[in-house]
Amino acid sequence: MSFGPKHPTFKPTPYGYSRRSRGIPRWLLLLITGIVLGAGGVLFLQRSYGPQRLTIEQSEQLRTDLNTANIENQRLTAEAKKLHETLDQSQKSEKAATQSMTQARQHAADMQASVASLIEAIPADPRRGTPGIRAGDVELSQGGLHYQILLIQDIPQGQTEAANLRGTVKLVAMGSYPNGKHGYQDVATLPLDMGRYTVVQGNWTDMAKGFRPFQVTIQITADGSDKVTSTRTFRIARR
Repeated sequence: MSFGPKHPTFKPTPYGYSRRSRGIPRWLLLLITGIVLGAGGVLFLQRSYGPQRLTIEQSEQLRTDLNTANIENQRLTAEAKKLHETLDQSQKSEKAATQSMTQARQHAADMQASVASLIEAIPADPRRGTPGIRAGDVELSQGGLHYQILLIQDIPQGQTEAANLRGTVKLVAMGSYPNGKHGYQDVATLPLDMGRYTVVQGNWTDMAKGFRPFQVTIQITADGSDKVTSTRTFRIARR
């Protein structure tokens, strides 16, 4: 006994067709998932390990720092160039000074050689004193009595220089007075400190009134001794 309409009972068969509800394909879901994961990974790597994006303030500060560094680099380059030029000039000046010094030394050596030759050419002291009074020029004028005396020491055999000599040089003038009598007056007493040679010179102006000198005698004594080691007399020239 039945109470309603009868419907055929569903019986699946091996060859039957069944309708299923439609959804997102699995492959599309996998593709979208992969894209999302990949984009997320890229963003993560950029944030974690990639270069940081600068803010406007940071960009301005970086630009300012770069400009400052460029200006400082230009300043240092200019200073380095100036120092290099100064060094070159100093080297040139040093080279010129070295050449001048070499020339001066050579000139001094030539002068010493010339002086040595001249000394050898000057006649010896007739009295063979030590030092030798090789030459003298004594002249009387209205300005007084002017004198120049050349003293030379001989170099001992086997040596290249004469020993330093210290002592005293005394000049005594002999002359006449208006009454016809002769007398003496001290001209000068000078300290002596010489090596190979020296020139003793001066001007005597305080002679006695009426005294007319006609010759001057030079006497030399060494320090620590009253003995006269050299003496020579020169006639006075008049002008």
